[in-house]
Amino acid sequence: MAPRKVIVTCAVTGSIHTPSMSPHLPVTPDEIAAEAIAAAEAGAAILHLHARDPRDGRPTPDPEVFMAFLPRIKQACRAVVNITTGGSSLMSLDDRLAAPLQAAPEMCSLNMGSMNFGTFPLKRRYGEWKHAWEPAFLDATKDVVFQNTFSDIETILDRLGNGCDTRFEFECYDVGHIQTVAFYIAEGLIRPPVFLQFVLGVLGGIDASPEQLMHMKATADRLLGDAYQYSVLAAGRHQIPLGTMSVILGGNVRVGLEDSLTIGRGRLATSNAEQVRKIRTIAEELGYELATPDEARAKLALKGGDRVAF
Repeated sequence: MAPRKVIVTCAVTGSIHTPSMSPHLPVTPDEIAAEAIAAAEAGAAILHLHARDPRDGRPTPDPEVFMAFLPRIKQACRAVVNITTGGSSLMSLDDRLAAPLQAAPEMCSLNMGSMNFGTFPLKRRYGEWKHAWEPAFLDATKDVVFQNTFSDIETILDRLGNGCDTRFEFECYDVGHIQTVAFYIAEGLIRPPVFLQFVLGVLGGIDASPEQLMHMKATADRLLGDAYQYSVLAAGRHQIPLGTMSVILGGNVRVGLEDSLTIGRGRLATSNAEQVRKIRTIAEELGYELATPDEARAKLALKGGDRVAF
């Protein structure tokens, strides 16, 4: 029997960490492109991408910034490009959709509900900041709810799913989000195959533990049956242990500097590719193989890189 193929997603920069937290966090279009391409060369089949203002590293929804790196990534590798529709909790829905609607990518992330999304505890770990916006940005998450109402979700499914033939990485931060996926499958607004991302360890969502991963999987098995595949994103130090558990249980895995800045206890990762190589080594030592981008496209029924708008 051939080894099972594991899809590795790499989330290259995100909107949670700030430049003061790691000198290795990519900020400029050049850095994001280089990090994404290196992650693909290391084995990532899917690249999950946010943009940052190249002047000071703050998250930005500006399509022009996205377009400064998206074509370069496409030209340099075959990886599936997955663009955020989450952006950050401080962005409006129109802001968050501006770049994806222009780019019409093969995949986008889609957060399956509104939630408290607290990154403010990170502020306690750092005493000096490169930019004045960083501590204020973290503090703001005490008072701001990340909003994805049912209406917002339906808007994204329609405008990107129907309008651009984009498919989704459904980000589930708690078990209720899986129920929402099941509801929209029953309504005919989400069509299988479904790719769930179990997000563990964000303050306001489900915690990062083996027990909660098993609970998420059991819930998805009960509600979705054979209609789904899943991946695990575990924040911070939980990234590799729970990602490994996902692989063993039959799932896929997401790594990257969006989710964790470290490669081991007390050691900053020097690149996204370093994290990809680590989970690749673990998966291969366990007897699995990494899916190629085209194998991931086939498993997830994606439209292909020739049908995007960048």
